[in-house]
Amino acid sequence: MALSDDLRDLYQQVILDHSKSPRNHGQLTDCVHVHGDNPTCGDEIDMYVKFNDEGGIADIKFDGQGCAISQASASMMTIKVKGSRRDKAMAMLKDFRSVVTGEGSVQDEDALGELILLEGVQKFPQRVKCAMLGWRALEQAMQESAKES
Repeated sequence: MALSDDLRDLYQQVILDHSKSPRNHGQLTDCVHVHGDNPTCGDEIDMYVKFNDEGGIADIKFDGQGCAISQASASMMTIKVKGSRRDKAMAMLKDFRSVVTGEGSVQDEDALGELILLEGVQKFPQRVKCAMLGWRALEQAMQESAKES
């Protein structure tokens, strides 16, 4: 799908907004902490996730440095998954991966909200890793949390 000029402008505005003023940016204590990086471009992220007694995501924050896409994607992701059950977060992860890679089908596009605007990165395979960095860290945090349970 070719992005219209209006959608391309919106995409750029959303990415810049989230990268300049990331939401849920910072650190948490008494949580699962994972570090992720993308050695090909130098992006790094530290993900802090607090799980509730049912295994849902009670709180989530991230810290790190990287390109606008990695920071914006992590910011938007934390907004969408905070308060979610683990299975819902995993479904969003799978759908987001399909959106940015162009592979597979998206089950619930509405659940992704403005994350769908990152669809354009599929045209730039080297940027897919940037967009997925926060999501991979979340997935790792969920795996570590499941081991501790």
